[in-house]
Amino acid sequence: MRELVVLGTASQVPTRTRNHNGYFLRWDGEGFLFDPGEGTQRQLLLAGIAASDITRICVTHFHGDHCFGLPGVLSRIVLDGAAHPVHCHYPESGRDLFARLRWLRSDAAARFLREEPASGARALLASEPFGTFSAVRLDHGVEAYGYRLDEPPGRRMLPDRLAALGVSGPAVGALQRAGRLEVGARTATLDEVSVERPGLAVAFVMDTRLCDGVYALAAGADLLIIESTFLEADAALAAEFGHLTAGQAAQVAAESGVRTLVLTHFSQRYQDPAEFEREARVHFGGELYVAQDLDRIPVPKHLV
Repeated sequence: MRELVVLGTASQVPTRTRNHNGYFLRWDGEGFLFDPGEGTQRQLLLAGIAASDITRICVTHFHGDHCFGLPGVLSRIVLDGAAHPVHCHYPESGRDLFARLRWLRSDAAARFLREEPASGARALLASEPFGTFSAVRLDHGVEAYGYRLDEPPGRRMLPDRLAALGVSGPAVGALQRAGRLEVGARTATLDEVSVERPGLAVAFVMDTRLCDGVYALAAGADLLIIESTFLEADAALAAEFGHLTAGQAAQVAAESGVRTLVLTHFSQRYQDPAEFEREARVHFGGELYVAQDLDRIPVPKHLV
């Protein structure tokens, strides 16, 4: 299963309908928890997500609405007896802050916690069968990073060509593994019966002004989760405090070839979510979500 579960969508101050930040990306056997703000443990419960589902925790920066849920989440992982390592990514400059928020006995932390902070303009954090996971520097009041997951390319089998060559059942898997298969008097190759399938990409962009890093993260993304704290009428405030407007986020998505756009991290000053959609639609014509707490958003399917 691949989906984004929105745990919270409020910027700085929670509201009656919006919890502090929190986003869970379910990606096959991996579970990425992004920016667990205060109250995230309860939101996980409401969303039906077990602490044991979390395999990576990713903090963009150390402002409270993006990290004050860490003590509860980490303690719950210990309480539930996590049997797998949990990789924790955050800006290197916040290592001491993470240590304070970690709030775990040293023996418990040593058993399952794997701290892998990001540094430099761009950092490769993981290269695994699920894909590559990287961090890119953004422009906020404190050191901040966005994250991107890139699935490796694969191949899509073509049933009509397989049938024409008489390849079926377990022989299909054998052909995929070996790249070639003896079929009667001839050799069938993988290229004959399949086409290359580009991997999917998911990008996560939180608190930042417009900068090169935003575009680097968004480039060609199939799913872009991005802050839109302000509306265009308050663009000056967005620039002053290191944030994006809904229009800016949508323009980035349109210029970067994004397929599905998720707007989130809304200031409490706005009461009508439809305003964000109206501003975004000026620039972006693809699939658009103005996130609400506990939304479940599917990762787009492969185009090929």
